[in-house]
Formats: sequence, C-alpha cells, structure tokens
Amino acid sequence: MIHPKKEKTLIIIKPDGIQRTLIGEIIKRYERVGLKLVGIKIIVPTKDFVEKHYTIDPNWKKNVGEKAILAYEKKGIKPPSNNPIDVGNRVLASLVVYMTSGPIIPMVWEGAHAVEVVRKITGGTEPRTSDVGTIRGDFVLDSYI
Repeated sequence: MIHPKKEKTLIIIKPDGIQRTLIGEIIKRYERVGLKLVGIKIIVPTKDFVEKHYTIDPNWKKNVGEKAILAYEKKGIKPPSNNPIDVGNRVLASLVVYMTSGPIIPMVWEGAHAVEVVRKITGGTEPRTSDVGTIRGDFVLDSYI
C-alpha cells in the first residue's frame, strides 16, 4: 500500500556545500529520517537554467521582492527599491551569479510528507535565523546581508 501522503521533492546542494565537502553529511540527514533518494546528478547550471528554475512561478519575483523588502525594513535597513519586482530582479541576479559559480547537485527525495520533512531538516531560508540542528543552522555561514 502506498502512503497517502507519499511525496517527491527537489533538494539542491549548492556550490558552497560542494566546495565545503558537505555532500555526505547533507545526504545522511535526509536518509536518517527515512527519505529515499530517487534521483541525483551533478551539473554546472547556466544563467538560463537558473532563471527558468526560479521563475517557474510567474509570481516568484514579486513574492521574493515583497519578502526581501519586509526583511530589510525589519532590520531597519532601507531597501534598494520599494518596487517588489525590482527587488525580485536583484535577488534573481544574485542567485544567477551564485548558482553558476560552480557545480550543484540536484536530488529528488521521496517519502511520507517529504516536502514538510525536508523543510524542517533544511531550516529557514535566512541562514542566520535558521535553527541549530538544521542543515542551514549548522553549516551556512553567510546571510542575506
């Protein structure tokens, strides 16, 4: 019988995770909770690849821009623009530079409640506020600032 909430989700080990030799540790954390690795490869993405990946959702730039503006304001920093699309474009430009700086490892993981489980294990998207015990909380040294 297939679990009613069996899901697949994408996880990407980004260039810094590869450079810092964290591949095995990251994979181990997802395996340890019972997720199954069903696809893996190593690639060096192109600018077009990164842009298409992040903008599959037509509202991505607007949503990311709004979140970034709120994050700037919460920290008492003036955002580079008050237009969410402009800020989203800046975020995308930074992501393109980062994601094309070296190889990445996209992986597909499968299991019961995989999306929710992966989010818990991975940690929040702002590295400095990610909980200790999550991948980002334990290994990410940088922040959005």
